Amino acid sequence: MSTTPPVLAAELAGAWADIQRHHPELPDLAAPESLIGESSSACGHELSFERLLHEAVHGIAAARGVRDTSRAGRYHNRRFLAIAEELGLDHPEEPHPSSGFSLVTLNPEAKRRYRPTIERLQRALKAHSAATAADSARSFRGPAARHGSSGGGVRVKAVCDCGRNVRVVPSVLAQAPIVCGGCGKPFRIPEVVGAAAS
Repeated sequence: MSTTPPVLAAELAGAWADIQRHHPELPDLAAPESLIGESSSACGHELSFERLLHEAVHGIAAARGVRDTSRAGRYHNRRFLAIAEELGLDHPEEPHPSSGFSLVTLNPEAKRRYRPTIERLQRALKAHSAATAADSARSFRGPAARHGSSGGGVRVKAVCDCGRNVRVVPSVLAQAPIVCGGCGKPFRIPEVVGAAAS
């Protein structure tokens, strides 16, 4: 069951749909929840419309069959950059040594185009943050929460029955299923043989 408030999930889906109106080749967002709990130094640690647009660049790259990153998804190359520019993202002149051109920002035209969507999403994120902070004050969430981790930090391989796989933080996958776009079945983390014996 998802822990994402329905309003935030709806706003994330609505914001993604707004991006799709301007870029119809962008695939559907299978699980908005997957963007909430995960932090990534390569893709931005805080969820925002800018981060959503960054993820849309990856979505379009996947739809086009373009390899837009290397180094296990950390380094964002010039192919990522070209698509980012199409979507209204500016970039630094020189790539970051370890993450490449990942640090993109909304350009003025994109800010104008998406202003109402950005404002709605910011309100929903603010409400979600307030609710999460209130929940955290009442319950112990372990050392990962105290140090700003996404609640697991380390990504593991999740697989689907058709053989495709993704890297995901286990706590994100536990929030709601992430569905394979190829076969429509949910990704799962395979059990390690012999884990029960140890």
